[in-house]
Amino acid sequence: MADREQVTVLGAGSWGTALACHLACKGHPVNLWARRREQAEELCLNRENKRYLPGVELPRNINVTDDLERALAGSRVVVFSVPSHCFRAVLQEVLPRLGPDSIVINTAKGIEEDTMLRMSEVFVQEAGEKRTGNYAVISGPSHAEEVALKMPTAVVVASVSSHTAALAQDLFMGESFRVYTNPDITGVEIGGALKNVIALGTGIVDGLIGSDNATAALMTRGLAEITRLGIAMHANPLTFAGLAGLGDLIVTCTSRHSRNRRAGVEIGRGKTLEQALAGVNMVVEGVRTTRAARGLARRWSVEMPITEQMYRVLFQGLDPAVAVKNLMCRDKTREVEEVALAKIKWWIERDPK
Repeated sequence: MADREQVTVLGAGSWGTALACHLACKGHPVNLWARRREQAEELCLNRENKRYLPGVELPRNINVTDDLERALAGSRVVVFSVPSHCFRAVLQEVLPRLGPDSIVINTAKGIEEDTMLRMSEVFVQEAGEKRTGNYAVISGPSHAEEVALKMPTAVVVASVSSHTAALAQDLFMGESFRVYTNPDITGVEIGGALKNVIALGTGIVDGLIGSDNATAALMTRGLAEITRLGIAMHANPLTFAGLAGLGDLIVTCTSRHSRNRRAGVEIGRGKTLEQALAGVNMVVEGVRTTRAARGLARRWSVEMPITEQMYRVLFQGLDPAVAVKNLMCRDKTREVEEVALAKIKWWIERDPK
């Protein structure tokens, strides 16, 4: 990739703005697309995203526009930083304007609620099998607020194409932003999406009882059920011990920047889901993902007790205290399952790296 190749970033929320700033600071001319004209005009006027990323000045080589045609003109690489529930609609608008060698790098961490498809599957459904290698996803523990301030961050990029993964790695790699590659696109997307469900749960526990023991248990067992689902969906179990799994889970469940955790805290303190979401005032991906993850658990016949209790709290009015009791009073079982151990051993022997 050329050192100063133009890049388009779709979505002017906190993450889209942070990535646009990061790429611009690396010398790339960036077109940052905002869906609403008022937001685009405000960003152009103030050179600051006061609502989503206050205090961070937009570099001069970021051009903000609400015109999709102008935003895409001249860009071979398009970074999608829109919420997962908007991904398909925006992709449908964008695809007719992309060339056959254009690269789509997705940053949304979610599962399409109605179809239960991962974002890579949505892309293939819309773009066609021949363009599968034109898609990459970037994930990992990376709050926008810290990336924008150039705090050390490590992420992972996954694609079925090693060339596309390497291109994305080169595009984003910098002194404060380290990028690894991973061919396991299923594992990276599942880990990135489902950690939001567990983060909602840890927030609820914190708001309800404020227990470190309970939070640690929920995170650990949450990772176990994410891994179980991933294994069923043929992901590499080792992916869940990496940045898109354990790494992202830790930061999303514990950070003050985590909107999923914040929403959970408010629910644990007695607020309704609607009140909690209004208080966060940003997209909380874990809510829609909880419904989709429950559907995937049933489709793949995977036991996911935390996800099931989260679904009942969010959508069926179950008292969070009762949900905690239900989890604690389940039948006794083993911590590590023999099937999971065998699968991990198979992956290690298959790819010792």
